[in-house]
Amino acid sequence: MGTLLLKSVQLDGRQTDILIEGNRIARIAASIEAPADRVLDGRGKAVIPGLINMHTHAAMTLMRSCYEDQPLQDWLERVWQAEARLDEEAVYWGTRLAILEMLKTGTTCFLDMYWHTPAIARAAAEMGIRAFIPYHFLDSFDHDKAEQQYRECQQMYAASRNWPERLQFCVAVHADYTTSEATMLRAGMFAHEHGLVFTAHLAETLSETQEDIVKMSLTPAQHFNRLGLLGPQTVLAHSLWVDDHDIELLGRTHTNVVHNINSNLKLASGYRFKYNELRDAGANVCIGTDGAASSNNLDIRESMKTMAMVQKAWREDPSAMPLGELMDVATVNAARALGIDAGRVAEGALADLVLVDTRNEAFIPSTNFIGNLILSANSSCFDTAIVDGRIVMEGRKVPGEEEILSRADAIARKINQL
Repeated sequence: MGTLLLKSVQLDGRQTDILIEGNRIARIAASIEAPADRVLDGRGKAVIPGLINMHTHAAMTLMRSCYEDQPLQDWLERVWQAEARLDEEAVYWGTRLAILEMLKTGTTCFLDMYWHTPAIARAAAEMGIRAFIPYHFLDSFDHDKAEQQYRECQQMYAASRNWPERLQFCVAVHADYTTSEATMLRAGMFAHEHGLVFTAHLAETLSETQEDIVKMSLTPAQHFNRLGLLGPQTVLAHSLWVDDHDIELLGRTHTNVVHNINSNLKLASGYRFKYNELRDAGANVCIGTDGAASSNNLDIRESMKTMAMVQKAWREDPSAMPLGELMDVATVNAARALGIDAGRVAEGALADLVLVDTRNEAFIPSTNFIGNLILSANSSCFDTAIVDGRIVMEGRKVPGEEEILSRADAIARKINQL
């Protein structure tokens, strides 16, 4: 890998040069004169860590805006019908569409939860993004299906040894209401034995939580705890309907939880995410978009703004969800959850960076860059994305985007029978 020199970018309000060697930040200084394979003029641009989307179903971009204004169960049934028509090729193009959108909205890494693992890996490898790519367990309490899925997981983990280093295999369980305890335990053990991220949905809806209490006298968080599935390797999406005991368990085990505010709002799942309580208890709070079928876009910056606004509103406290803390939720906290040295602009860290074009009205006055970025701007301000030391978007252009748009649109019409 080569060297890349960023000249005259704004970092924490100061004009700065950044030297990238290979896939890491080698030096940060007011002025750097060093030979480089590429010098990038950063005048008028600010540098931030690449945002990290900690929960999505990437290829659900193919179902964007297809099933609107429907009750959750009706919406799910329509989505499941469309998903039954997915194949490797559809997931490949749907994932490429998702990565295109994520790069254009400032995301340089994502944790996926979807089907057809090889197709996701191929799309991510070709487009240069950093990704955590799952084998997704959902056995519908069918023993034969569970056995088949476990064999597939083993095979795909072995195949992942040939992936680029920036792609990491992980293990996903859909939820405890769709997956048997035996499979959940087996999946969790596989992740633990191989040092892999383990992810699942948890307590997304009130009805899901109430059903667990009726069936087991346990909430979903308490059920996961009884199975030994909480901990710093675990990433739990939603974690919305949690009580004080749940929060204590999630905090004491330092489990990672992911807020998906736009999806929760659209599907009317709830909005009182216990951010302060989870943070104070010791849980590591991150942010995600969920899939584009429910959130309609994969724009983490937009989700950050919504998270801040809703936290302030339901707590009736305008000081809730400070912006600096919110940036950490989308960067530092996420990198910690995934076990990667990213989420910060610092010497030695992975070179996953985004350049923000500040030459527009949303950044005037220039007294509070983070406030302008999250609350005032829109994501068209993201100009350049660097992942693992390589430029993967420049001037808001991503290689191959015209073909991605065309192919994904044709496939989406087919699977949604439009």
